[in-house]
Amino acid sequence: MSQKATEARHGKADGLDTRAPKDILVLLASGQQDAARAVDAAIPALAEAAELVAASIRAGRKLVYVGAGSSGLMAMADALELPGTYGIAREQIALLLAGGVSSLSDMEGAPEDDVVLAEKDASVIAKGDCVLAVSASGSTPYVLKIVEIARGRGAKVVALANNPGAQLFEGADVSVLLETPPEVVAGSTRMGAGTAQKLAFNMLSTLAAIKLGHVHDGHMVNLRADNEKLRIRAAAMVAEIAGIGFDEAREWFGQADGSVKVAVLLAAGAADAAAARDLLDRSGQVLRKALTELNMTENTVKRAAKR
Repeated sequence: MSQKATEARHGKADGLDTRAPKDILVLLASGQQDAARAVDAAIPALAEAAELVAASIRAGRKLVYVGAGSSGLMAMADALELPGTYGIAREQIALLLAGGVSSLSDMEGAPEDDVVLAEKDASVIAKGDCVLAVSASGSTPYVLKIVEIARGRGAKVVALANNPGAQLFEGADVSVLLETPPEVVAGSTRMGAGTAQKLAFNMLSTLAAIKLGHVHDGHMVNLRADNEKLRIRAAAMVAEIAGIGFDEAREWFGQADGSVKVAVLLAAGAADAAAARDLLDRSGQVLRKALTELNMTENTVKRAAKR
């Protein structure tokens, strides 16, 4: 039996292939639910990781996702969502997968061991970047080599793995242990381990986006509204935050060149889009701070007018 938890046999899997379909699915669901609960213990580490991610993005540096196999798929899903959901510049997001994105059609395992490829792929990493490296086992050679190179170049490293004492944690700035139980199908880490990784990535990147000012009262106020559905959603956000009707909100959104934050500030009394952007720059792109400054300025002007 393997000493790695991610490859150990599940205690309730004996005779799995002889059971009724419903019973099998109940056990599979239970395994996923147990894996999800494993993320709770990682919350303090995820909070630290979000600080590093936000700091790198705020400084104009890159967020680099690194993975292989099923873990790489979880990394890719998170990386691809960030520009649209939170407006993070695409050039600030890099995705390094063993074998490259083109290898995902058949998911070959060999690239996971390719350290020469890792050295080549790591060329995009520079000082000040933040590397999110994920490996269920914590021992994938491709991922380990890139992390080694990243540390040597002065990048910050966040390591996510599902095995305690994983080699990937050595030298990482933040280690995120997602200690999931053995898989119902031994070694199939696309299941429980993958579920925990997806949850962890969701939580980490969302918290980082909040710290960057891209979320206001649960609204994704920095989204890239590049289709009609999203433009309607963006206008609805403006209406709710500014306390105005949808039609008026859509007009402000049109004047704001597709920015929810700018549209809200225009609705709140900013002189024009340029003035709204100046407010956001001074507030570090945090809408709440910009609104507070705008209200304070308006109140000062009103008091002066009464004198």
